[in-house]
Amino acid sequence: MCTGKCSKCIGITLFPLAACAIVSNILLYFPNGQVLQLSEITDLVWFFHGILGAGILVILAAFMMLGAGGARCCANRCGMLLSVILSALGFAGGAYCAVVSMLGLIGGPLCDTGDGEYLYPFRNDTLEENYLFNQTTWNICKEPENIILWNTTLFSILLAIGVIEAVLCFIQVISGLTGFICGSCMRKRKTNISGM
Repeated sequence: MCTGKCSKCIGITLFPLAACAIVSNILLYFPNGQVLQLSEITDLVWFFHGILGAGILVILAAFMMLGAGGARCCANRCGMLLSVILSALGFAGGAYCAVVSMLGLIGGPLCDTGDGEYLYPFRNDTLEENYLFNQTTWNICKEPENIILWNTTLFSILLAIGVIEAVLCFIQVISGLTGFICGSCMRKRKTNISGM
């Protein structure tokens, strides 16, 4: 089995996931398509978990995976080691995105509850009282319109993307370590040995 082929498949899969993460994170800045004051945007959006974590860090890893999957350029032990290092960075980016997204879902959005003041009405809820399990509390937020649905949807998408990216990058770390220790393609090694 060639670890290079595994690297290439994972690398190709990560590109659309990273693009979706970047777009989802950017959309969190414009709830319901509205442009808000900086102080009216949910604080966890400013952690750039989709742009930097699940986006840029994972794209860097994906480029290296494609290089490590190539027949000439990096399909060697040094290339696989570099792939392992960048994949570990991609794993960290995906995990970071997942953790921040989970916190965003648990804490809820920043919204106007009707008195013109923006606050986090769901931050002190217990798990049993959490707004995610009680949609009747969603009418507490008056502005921006549909902010709870907007944040819940986008943070959920980012959570799923972060978990998938972290799993794929972890698989690449294992595959890359195998390629580094054993060589990038066992079939080629067997052919070379039998030809001697």
